Amino acid sequence: MTITKAKRAATQGSPAATPLIIAGNLRNSEATAEVHSPYDNHVVATVCRATGGDADEALRAAEHAFPETKSLPAWRRAGMLEHIAHRIEHDALDLARGIALEAGKPLSASRTEVERAVQTFRIAAEEAKRIGGELLPLDWTPGNDQRAGLIRRFPIGPILGITPFNFPLNLVAHKLAPAIASGNPIIIKPAPQTPLTALRLGEIAVEAGWPRGAISVLPCSNEVTAGMLADSRLRMMTFTGSAEVGWKLKAMAPRLRCTLELGGNAAMIVHEDADIELAARAILTGGFSYSGQSCISVQRVFVHKMRWQTLAQRLTEGIEQMHAGDPLDEQTQIGPMISIAAAERAAAWIEKAVDAGARLITGGERRGAQLSPALLAKVPRTTALFKEEVFAPIVFLNPYETFDEAIAAVNDSRYGLQAAVFTKDWGRITQAFREIEAGTVLINEATSWRAEHMPYGGVKDSGTGREGLRSAIESMTEERMLVAQF
Repeated sequence: MTITKAKRAATQGSPAATPLIIAGNLRNSEATAEVHSPYDNHVVATVCRATGGDADEALRAAEHAFPETKSLPAWRRAGMLEHIAHRIEHDALDLARGIALEAGKPLSASRTEVERAVQTFRIAAEEAKRIGGELLPLDWTPGNDQRAGLIRRFPIGPILGITPFNFPLNLVAHKLAPAIASGNPIIIKPAPQTPLTALRLGEIAVEAGWPRGAISVLPCSNEVTAGMLADSRLRMMTFTGSAEVGWKLKAMAPRLRCTLELGGNAAMIVHEDADIELAARAILTGGFSYSGQSCISVQRVFVHKMRWQTLAQRLTEGIEQMHAGDPLDEQTQIGPMISIAAAERAAAWIEKAVDAGARLITGGERRGAQLSPALLAKVPRTTALFKEEVFAPIVFLNPYETFDEAIAAVNDSRYGLQAAVFTKDWGRITQAFREIEAGTVLINEATSWRAEHMPYGGVKDSGTGREGLRSAIESMTEERMLVAQF
């Protein structure tokens, strides 16, 4: 039974559980967990959960597969990646509906995620052919005549990719695609809320010809994950998720090569000369898509005091026109948050900010896991809403007088993933690039904007290392040098 058939059977009430993928093979287990729709809490599927023994088998298979994967020529790795991209494109509607069901992401946004995943694998196919090297002359000092160093990159071995719920296809793709491109076996540990899409992607990778031992997808407990991190056969962890969990995992496995793509509370500066309509559209899209459940969702907006009222009015109008409801409804723009607990936490943050002196302009009503888009004003710096990552459809507007003051407010955070500046002044643009503490500064774009091939990652508590296909491939390979006389 394929993953897709198992998922459909479970949705129709069959007791069959969606199997694990261990060394490229579908495998049942006694331990199972239900996957619930965030919208109405119905059971989407029952999924098998991996044990420590399953994880050991996956690691053993990855270790045995490594001699094969590291020997695959670039044209074959690229061909496999193109095959995966084509299959995702072919199954786009089914995949988008699956994302909407298990993640509660509106269908329009789910389709966009599928399109982005196609791009991710196609770009990876190109980058698989570009893993180059360097010829370094060594005759810079006497006695080294005719010597040179030939530098090449080589794959490092089995990788553990830990992925979050909010992009259950494309963020898994950003682990799997560079691993295939660089010739490394990989074990995917998907988020417990959204394992179905990851399992389907693992199945597609096997269909594309990726060696079976080089791919496992293991929904599992934190204890099983900790066991894998302690295993000497593992060479790297690449994690996307919260700062608290990411740094904890890194501390558990200090010897491992590690890429951490963690949280953020993305800030935007809207200066006096900004195009307010452009800024408003960016905030409405970048702050409320998928109910703000993205680490680069617009959260903190610092707007010049002369434009504050205009921007607040435009945003209020836009928010009140948004349609909330069933993520499978084509008209829905705002779906549920991932859980009732997540919505309750976000609503509590709004209440605490208002108690501290903020003003709620519109929205913020909760019904179950649904939280209406909220716009606040003048949020104090002491509140969680200012300091932490809300991961919810909440944006606040704080006025400022000087551009220096706005930059200082942006930097008043333990995070630094992406930030945006809306201005026409090139001098202020270059000042923002020099002084804002973030992995990426965008000009006249929402903080949520990302291209699949760009280096992507943050500073401070937002993580270490970079994703994006070329950057991820570099992190999954190591340089070696051959010294010889030429």
